[in-house]
Amino acid sequence: MFYTVIVPVYNRPQEIYSLLACLATQTYKKFEVIVVESGSYIKSDDVVKIYSAKIDVRYFFKGNNGQGFSRNYGMSQAKGDFFIILDSDVLIDSDFIENINRGVSESGLDAYGGPDKLHPAATDMQKAVNYSMTSFLTTGGIRGSKKNKGKFYPRSFNMGISRKVYEATGGYKLPFMGEDIELSARIMALGFKIGLIEKAHVYHERKKDLKSYYKQMHWFGRARININRYFPQTFKLIHLVPVLFVSYLIATVIIMVFHWQIGYIASLPLQIFFFCVFVDSLFQFHDLKVALYSIPTVFIQLYGYAVGMSQEFLGIGVKRNDT
Repeated sequence: MFYTVIVPVYNRPQEIYSLLACLATQTYKKFEVIVVESGSYIKSDDVVKIYSAKIDVRYFFKGNNGQGFSRNYGMSQAKGDFFIILDSDVLIDSDFIENINRGVSESGLDAYGGPDKLHPAATDMQKAVNYSMTSFLTTGGIRGSKKNKGKFYPRSFNMGISRKVYEATGGYKLPFMGEDIELSARIMALGFKIGLIEKAHVYHERKKDLKSYYKQMHWFGRARININRYFPQTFKLIHLVPVLFVSYLIATVIIMVFHWQIGYIASLPLQIFFFCVFVDSLFQFHDLKVALYSIPTVFIQLYGYAVGMSQEFLGIGVKRNDT
């Protein structure tokens, strides 16, 4: 089978360089690469030229109308039978496409998703961010895992669809904010076979500071509400946990203002929770600094997600034309 790897990029030439370096080492050779630059002011065309003699890679520059539509453009130009969709900030092992080909062929998949692992060069803060995104205490530990017993929705940092699926769905209908879940839901509705290929993992670069991590979590919260407008059945009660967390936090602070003793008692579940976060992170990474960083990253994750959900639901202080 011939594959097309599609990578949208925005002002990330160094990341494209690293990803193309990984693609140049693939053991499975039947693939091409399409890089779609979306209105960047720091372009990646020179980087692509460096690898044009090593792999079959093509470069396109277009306006910035969202990563979903950039992927659509890449698929419209693709020659492959199956499209592999990646974020630009990932690294892959040399057997990545080989594992995809094996998984797709053996399971007869029309679409797949793969997990993401911690970037090999991660800082202590990035390790803490990774902990908050994958821990059992925050997400149930089901990200990119077959432990998830519900419907599996491939995510576009690491997913793939066949040409047949692309022709049936028309690709992404949203430019951003949950565009991958929306596409996955339509693929399911059409009866195509979707599966997780666990060996087709990518190494994902996590956010490097709390400010950027907050923006990401806020965006994820907004995306959850946006997806609910199209597919209400994808919403689960667990998605309300961050809102409940923030509501409890606010209620505790209010109680403490009027009666600090009762407020302190009310805060005990929060104290126990964050103590468990610290211990669990310490046990996982064996690093005191990472364990300490995990406390604010978990807080930012829950708070940012809750604020994003609430603002998108109420239409307060958000823009509808983000790119």
